[in-house]
Amino acid sequence: MKHWMPPLAVAIGVLLAGCGGESHQDLRAWMAEQGKGARGKLEPLPQMRPYEPFAYNAFDLPDPFKPRKIEPTKGGSKLAPDLMRRKEPLEAYPIESLNMVGTLARDKNVYALVRTPEKDLYQVRAGNYLGQNFGVITGVTDNEVRVKELVQDGAGDWTERSSTLQLQQGDTTRGERRR
Repeated sequence: MKHWMPPLAVAIGVLLAGCGGESHQDLRAWMAEQGKGARGKLEPLPQMRPYEPFAYNAFDLPDPFKPRKIEPTKGGSKLAPDLMRRKEPLEAYPIESLNMVGTLARDKNVYALVRTPEKDLYQVRAGNYLGQNFGVITGVTDNEVRVKELVQDGAGDWTERSSTLQLQQGDTTRGERRR
């Protein structure tokens, strides 16, 4: 069994000698040719300016990140919510979360049926309040409730905004009614 070891060692030595010789001279010449024109460019470093401290002098101005307290106006603008008025139940919900699901007519008055996120049903008419922006109902039709809201702008002045609650199709109004 040991008689085949010396020829194997000679074969491996010849193979290794063939890999490391001058046979790759053309590859080395091509690499040297390609590297002649390549030169690296480095951009100069930007000039560093010395640090200049900033003095903040706006301590007397109101903080723009704190919510302002809403105060009733005294004789200024006619547009201002009545903050002394007792809140109605639908003023606890954002107007976007309320759904109009039907109407009722009683004694020539048209009432809208409004459903809350908790599935409670309220009947409202013109003059009732709903939504969190001091919204008063200005009109009720068979397919919508028109609401006029009072919102405060960036300067603290009150402005009116109109919005509507559309009748939700496919919603049934069987079951409980609350006033």
